Amino acid sequence: MPSQAALIIGAITHARKELESLSSILTLKEFPSGTRQEFIANCKSGQYDDVVAIYRSNASNKYTGPFDAELLAVLPQSLKYICHNGAGYDNIDIAACSQRNISVSSTPVAVNNATADVGIFLMIGALRQAYVPMAALRAGQWQGQTTLGNDPQGKVLGILGMGGIGREMATRAKAFGMKIQYHNRSRLPAELEAGATYVSFDELLASSDVLSLNLALNASTRYIIGAAEFGKMKDGVVIVNTARGALIDEKALAAAIDSGKVRSAGLDVYEEEPKIEPGLVNNPRVMLLPHIGTATYETQREMEILVLDNLKLAVEKGELITQVPEQTKA
Repeated sequence: MPSQAALIIGAITHARKELESLSSILTLKEFPSGTRQEFIANCKSGQYDDVVAIYRSNASNKYTGPFDAELLAVLPQSLKYICHNGAGYDNIDIAACSQRNISVSSTPVAVNNATADVGIFLMIGALRQAYVPMAALRAGQWQGQTTLGNDPQGKVLGILGMGGIGREMATRAKAFGMKIQYHNRSRLPAELEAGATYVSFDELLASSDVLSLNLALNASTRYIIGAAEFGKMKDGVVIVNTARGALIDEKALAAAIDSGKVRSAGLDVYEEEPKIEPGLVNNPRVMLLPHIGTATYETQREMEILVLDNLKLAVEKGELITQVPEQTKA
């Protein structure tokens, strides 16, 4: 029996064989479902005192809640690694993990294609205001109140956050004849820009026909788009968000759509999921999806395997493949 254990929180659905292969180097313990209180009780009872690594599934947040100071305080002292299944990890207190010398990984790269596909789907849907005829058709009204949409060709796509997903958005948008500009905290090397134009944040707001949000949520990016930022944008701009809902002040977005400043929006994420701002739900010019950006078999399997690969390397060599940038910055 291996002397070290790994704790699997939530389900591993598509990579069970790969998980079972780890049993030769780790005792595998599972918390497939339950409540935060039950999980804390298990930690306090000593059930996980030999756990060195945690696999935190995409759905685990609904069982344990966020990995905040309260939860980190009861996690076993043996814990060295948290391997999170998800590109976003704002529900893990990275600073507190670092203070406890716990290394954290996420799943960038694995999510890039599927999320960008949904971003383009929402962008085209918002440009064409596709929800209006779709809803009319199902209501037996044929085209209903359908109005003319807009073509993507020749439009300027502004990407806020030119990481892996943002770059995949750019690649796809170029096929539609769009011009690409972006803003990051720092400019990318020319080979990663691939012809996209680097602009300031204010210029991105002022000159984009479509604005796509593709950046991580943290203290500095929360509500990075609000009433003041909408005021700097072109009249009739289209907003797309497949990153995190709290990047946008949703009430300000609803008001901007009502005023005509924002022509339409395509959203896959919301600040208080599954709750959605009523002003967005009730506006037919908004394309809505229920956070399904990575919901494909291929992507879910790739994400699970990446988490397991992180876990295996951590135990065997003390390294993580995709450690979060907050912990890898020099």
